[in-house]
Amino acid sequence: MKCIIYHNQKCSKSRAALELLQSKGLEPTIIEYLKNPPTFDELEEIIIKLNIQPKQLIRFKEHKVKELGISKGDQVTNEQWIKILAKNPDLIERPIVVTHIGAAIGRPPENILKVLD
Repeated sequence: MKCIIYHNQKCSKSRAALELLQSKGLEPTIIEYLKNPPTFDELEEIIIKLNIQPKQLIRFKEHKVKELGISKGDQVTNEQWIKILAKNPDLIERPIVVTHIGAAIGRPPENILKVLD
């Protein structure tokens, strides 16, 4: 099975999700999204596969959120949220696993099981 993990090695949940994939015999394509941020179009596709609103992919507890002056309650379009994520990949919830079945955020890591065969 082909799968992709948007990964941050410094994140314990991301490392646990990668280990879970590997324990299932998978060797996912690892995208270190802080080094190689997803484009607007890639983020849009991920959000569609996750079946969520773009602001649900934002880590609102990050210090960067305060720097940007944004909050969950802001009246911002989906396109604007995605642009914020594209410009600030450190705000992207992690890890994200994408397969042909769909996508899942690995918090907790067991969430990714729903997109595996």
